[in-house]
Amino acid sequence: MQKERLSKGRIAIKFTIDRFKSNFAVVELDGKTMGNISRRVLPPEVKEVRIISVEIDEAGTQKRVEHIKKLMDDVWAD
Repeated sequence: MQKERLSKGRIAIKFTIDRFKSNFAVVELDGKTMGNISRRVLPPEVKEVRIISVEIDEAGTQKRVEHIKKLMDDVWAD
């Protein structure tokens, strides 16, 4: 699994699509470890031997957590 730091709080993880099996893409994570990703989350034009990138947005995640916490606090305040 390749990790690439994009900017503060953002990391991209890259996978190689090995093949498709049923509704899953079989992906190579680190040159030897395999995993499955649902085809529904991939663009339809993705083909075998393509590299895909998944971005982890820590700053965006933290904002979302804070937003949900505020909504829950508002619900339970009544």
